Amino acid sequence: MKKEFIDPFIKILPSIDLHGETSESAVWLLNDFININLKMKKYKLVVIHGKGRGIVRRSIHEYLSKDKRVSKYYIYGSNDGLTIVELKKDVD
Repeated sequence: MKKEFIDPFIKILPSIDLHGETSESAVWLLNDFININLKMKKYKLVVIHGKGRGIVRRSIHEYLSKDKRVSKYYIYGSNDGLTIVELKKDVD
């Protein structure tokens, strides 16, 4: 059995798992997750959306591209099932 490598960097960041969600519910849950983490002063987040056909990934990336609270977001390394989101610290 192949052992999966889990990056310790990812394990310490707040994360949300959106597997099995629709595009609409994933965006709604992500918005709530961002709100909660801003209140807790957590500015780097992990969004687990999975690979599949990329429908959820595309919808959350579209949402993140328009969210003024987000400074940047990117696919994590070679795992295109994870997106790292960096939030602005000075959000109104």
